[in-house]
Amino acid sequence: MPNNGRITEVKSVQREPGLRRRFFSFKATQIILLISGILEALIALRILLKLIGANPASPIVGLIYSFSSVFLIPFAGLVASPTIGGMVLEISSMFAIVVYALAALGVERLTCVIFSRPPRTSVTRVTETNPGERHTVP
Repeated sequence: MPNNGRITEVKSVQREPGLRRRFFSFKATQIILLISGILEALIALRILLKLIGANPASPIVGLIYSFSSVFLIPFAGLVASPTIGGMVLEISSMFAIVVYALAALGVERLTCVIFSRPPRTSVTRVTETNPGERHTVP
């Protein structure tokens, strides 16, 4: 079939050898950042509840305090917490948020370095054909 001097574009799509690996890296970093975000939000909520003097006998407040206290054990007694009446400002919890954020960022970057590969680009080949010529694409 003659082409009458038209330009044709031939795309060859190749399966990326590292596609699964990059997908795993992407999902792993998403999970790391999600867990870190939930933990930091929980600790921030604890700081807010302590700051407004929430009743620890309340079931939801007690649940937040008990769950977040597990992650605050390494930071217990780091600095004194100023108290006014029933309100407490937990500076060590603020420090914990910063440390956990930096740790999550470090683990996320390490995951990217270990499991990620640079993407490969697809190859586009443009050929000009003259009438009467036959071209085969290897």
